[in-house]
Amino acid sequence: MFTSNYTRITMLFKKIIVFCAMVFYLYTLEFGIFLTDFLRIPAPVIFGVILLPFVKVKIQSFAYLKETIFFTLGMFLYYVIGTGDYKTFVAALITILICIFYFNYFIGLNKVRFNISLIIFFSLLLISMIFMVLDHTYPNTIDPLRSTLLGEDVKQSPAGLSTTVFTFGYQIAAFTAFAFILVCSFRQLFLVQAVVLGICLTIIYLGMNRSAFVSFTATIIIFLIIYYRFKAVLLITASILIGFAVYSLVLKDNMDSKNNILSKNAAKEDVEINRADMASENLNVYADYPFGLIFYGKNWDEVTYKNPVFPFGLTSHNAYLMFITYLGPFLGFGLLFAVYQKIIRLFWLTIKHIRLKTNALILSLLFSFLAVSLNALFHNGWLLTTDGPTLFLYFSVLQGSKIYMAQDADEQSVELVAVH
Repeated sequence: MFTSNYTRITMLFKKIIVFCAMVFYLYTLEFGIFLTDFLRIPAPVIFGVILLPFVKVKIQSFAYLKETIFFTLGMFLYYVIGTGDYKTFVAALITILICIFYFNYFIGLNKVRFNISLIIFFSLLLISMIFMVLDHTYPNTIDPLRSTLLGEDVKQSPAGLSTTVFTFGYQIAAFTAFAFILVCSFRQLFLVQAVVLGICLTIIYLGMNRSAFVSFTATIIIFLIIYYRFKAVLLITASILIGFAVYSLVLKDNMDSKNNILSKNAAKEDVEINRADMASENLNVYADYPFGLIFYGKNWDEVTYKNPVFPFGLTSHNAYLMFITYLGPFLGFGLLFAVYQKIIRLFWLTIKHIRLKTNALILSLLFSFLAVSLNALFHNGWLLTTDGPTLFLYFSVLQGSKIYMAQDADEQSVELVAVH
């Protein structure tokens, strides 16, 4: 009897340790927590190591060798050869490797651990959204708490668990796209879909991130057109009307006096550099160095020196364009295709079976990843900068497809096995 109770207590204790380690790992990954400013050691490495002894499932063969090679090569060329930023290269490489080990070995083909990881990940994003909403009303209380939870001073407010509004935009894009598409793909009641859409639009409205709004809107329109086809026109129209109604009846009188995406747009309309002009100027730089800056021995600050469109080394805020500008068309596009080609093939395969309810979770993850990928068109953070939500979603799609979609011996599974 004593032995049996001891065994149960030991198992419970192990489960608590594993769960807490998962929470802290995903927390540090998601919000980009580092141990020190000098060494910039990613905090996820600690909790990733803690989880390794708890790999109770049979060790899977290493499935991400190609991704590891392409990620390492891309980051080495961009950070070390291009910008000479060795610290960022080492930190990014460590973060990516730990994430790969987490999914390949700790998650493996364990559906329970995978689902718990998703619940933790999106719960943390929800908490970040709540922090953002509260930050509008209680900044003097929330901002110090944000700094404590992030381990560094916050630079912009209102926002959630991030130091800047721009970084928070990736969290908004990931959370809103996933939430809305999840209720649609699981075919919840229209009322539930409308409520979730209203919540998502409220988050975007208060989140003050226009790129997240554009990314969310583009992602949802693409999804609705593919999923509902001709009915999408009516649904998009209904969504616009719902959004307008929520704004007119709820937000306008209660929130217009506070910071929001519309007031931010009006305030910065005359002073902010237009993103299109920035991209155009970046293309001019690329035209001057068509083979990529690394082949000319140049860096960004040198080629944009005293350029009025890029004061103080300001980038074009387009992660992909900057990557191509540094590496050139052959290396740049080649590595981009190498990194994203499995995602593209899985996306295409999932679309072919988009109405299957068994694909709903992977479908939601894919479109959430699409949203953060579109958001990178307006900012510097993206997959190779180890942006937390982007990195997690990338590997959750790849690993989730193994767990959920390649388990049945049908035509779809055969195609999915071929992808991997």
